[in-house]
Amino acid sequence: MAAPLLAIETDTRLPKRTEVVVIGAGIIGTSATYYLARRGVPVVLIEKGRVGAEQSSRNWGWCRQQNRDARELPMATKALELWDRFAAELGEDVGFCRCGLTYLSNDEAEIETWANWCKFAATQGVISRALDAKAAAERGAVTGKTWKGGVFSESDGVADPSRAVPMQAKGVIAAGGQVLQNCAVRGILTQAGRVSGVVTEHGEIECSQVVMAGGAWASSFCHQLGMTFPQASIRQTILSIASGSADLPDALHTSQATITRRGDNAHTLAISGRGQVDPSLQKFRFAQDFVPMFARRWRLLSPGAAPTPHETRKRWALDRPTPMEQHRVLDPKPNASIVKTTLDRSQTLLPALQGAKVQASWAGFIDSTPDGVPVIDASDSLPGFLLAAGFSGHGFGIGPAAGHLVADLITGAPPIVDPEQFRLSRLGASSWGKVAEF
Repeated sequence: MAAPLLAIETDTRLPKRTEVVVIGAGIIGTSATYYLARRGVPVVLIEKGRVGAEQSSRNWGWCRQQNRDARELPMATKALELWDRFAAELGEDVGFCRCGLTYLSNDEAEIETWANWCKFAATQGVISRALDAKAAAERGAVTGKTWKGGVFSESDGVADPSRAVPMQAKGVIAAGGQVLQNCAVRGILTQAGRVSGVVTEHGEIECSQVVMAGGAWASSFCHQLGMTFPQASIRQTILSIASGSADLPDALHTSQATITRRGDNAHTLAISGRGQVDPSLQKFRFAQDFVPMFARRWRLLSPGAAPTPHETRKRWALDRPTPMEQHRVLDPKPNASIVKTTLDRSQTLLPALQGAKVQASWAGFIDSTPDGVPVIDASDSLPGFLLAAGFSGHGFGIGPAAGHLVADLITGAPPIVDPEQFRLSRLGASSWGKVAEF
């Protein structure tokens, strides 16, 4: 089933012209549109299905700095500052709170890795506290178990995936931007070698800038333009339970299971890193790029057989329905075995969960890059086109800052973080390729 998600009403009128079209109303695209609209830029956010309906509503809701890649850490810190402001700016609750994130372990190598990260983070002005056995036992008292160590990141927190993006989309509208749902963008129009508009299923829109923030669909969309974007999606299954216990933690991670309190006071349960690799021509195309990542994670990944309509190497015509119209929302089937394993392991970890029943389960496609870091970059072969995708399961937490960076790059404002580490060129010097003309 689909993950819980707040439905909102949006416009149905297709404008003739705007300055910027943002494709994809997940956390990245919606954040980019929000910050553009707040700067007075004419902008339209276009979503083939519902706002926030794919991975942005199917994640844990963690907004963290802890254990971030060094390239992402500044963005994670800025994102938390932006999350802090949303309630006041939007006048709506996005379910964000800095509840702190607790990590517990009995693996000495893992504990040492976390402790080393804490030392590095301190050099960046980020405070995370390494826990010895006594402190870990205190932080993990709800488990009733002893722990060798862990880490507590006090300034990190969670937001509600069922509300955050829809509420931000309402903020786009309030700031003067336009949001369209159930409207697929089929392709891009060019004139004199640069972006001149988009073709949607309902007609054309003239514009000078396009942001591709389509999540798991991004590589296939870029392929239509002759651009190469190495991307592979991993299917992850999670579940929610209505626990009825106030003693459960807001956010706790162990190798056994991870638990997060949801906005409706239910809890999300998952096993970190556990996922399935569903075969597709796109995965075969980029297999060599992803060998190192899959080799590191092979114990947690298993082969799957779910349909992957978003991973296509076929070219589609702009005057006929595309796979995006045929699959408005990617809603892959959760793995029943993983659901059972997750519940069993969570109940072993947390005695308060004994007897808890599965309220809902769902799956989502995590769009990954070979190095686990997103691409946020303007094309050098198609002026006016900017790619923001490949967030590798980290997008929800850093989404506001990523969207802010997109808005900075488009408007020429000082960037909120250094964009250099997010260039597409790091994944292949000729990735932008020769752009197809339409």
